[in-house]
Amino acid sequence: MSTRVYRPQESVYDLLSKEEVKSERPPRYVSKFRPAVIQEEKLPKRPMRTMGPAKVEAPSPENFLKKHSKEPKLPDKVKEGRINPLRKPPVPRRTEIPPMGIQTKRDFIKTCTFVTTKPKPISVDTHKGHREELENSGRVPKYIKKKDFGKVPAYLQHRNKEKQKAQELYDNYVKEQREKQAMKQLSEEERRDILEGLKKNWDRIHHEYQCLSMVIDTWSKRAHKERLEADMKHLEKKIEMFERFKVIYISEN
Repeated sequence: MSTRVYRPQESVYDLLSKEEVKSERPPRYVSKFRPAVIQEEKLPKRPMRTMGPAKVEAPSPENFLKKHSKEPKLPDKVKEGRINPLRKPPVPRRTEIPPMGIQTKRDFIKTCTFVTTKPKPISVDTHKGHREELENSGRVPKYIKKKDFGKVPAYLQHRNKEKQKAQELYDNYVKEQREKQAMKQLSEEERRDILEGLKKNWDRIHHEYQCLSMVIDTWSKRAHKERLEADMKHLEKKIEMFERFKVIYISEN
């Protein structure tokens, strides 16, 4: 039996010259503290540098842990005859005799009246005398030195003039209308009587409004409700007018 030897086929790539490619690696990192670490490792070991102390003394069986031994201790009690400064003095006993013959020169009537009295407020009329006092003492506020100190501001004077002018125009208008249409001014009693009558009418309509049914399902009920609401609004406007204006004119025609 003959054996067959396998031979690889020839290739063109076998004729090419093969070059060896070498990959250059970066230099290995070396710490700059390496010499110091090596020198430290060569030194002799210090005690208790490893896991716990090298030699530990065994506790004595006589010094065992007792109850309340780790709780904070309170300070010792004050001995009898001494008074704690943080506490008030004790109450005197019934048998103790109070000290006699102690007198004072303090007048309690004068001191009490001096404490209760308060300085009187400075009004506009007395600001001149107060100013003289301050000038004599050398304590003069800045606002006192103003020229318009104690005077009515200009805007208030202008407002008062406008108000007075408006009142005069209204009085002249009322006077002309009275002459033309013979207007009459209601007295205070007549104004109050009319106001009370308007309020009674409003109460009557409001009571009727409250008596309406909860369900308004017909046109007549809806119209009645709207009429009552309109009457109440009209009376409310009249009541507000009579309460707001104290002087009311009506035409005699």
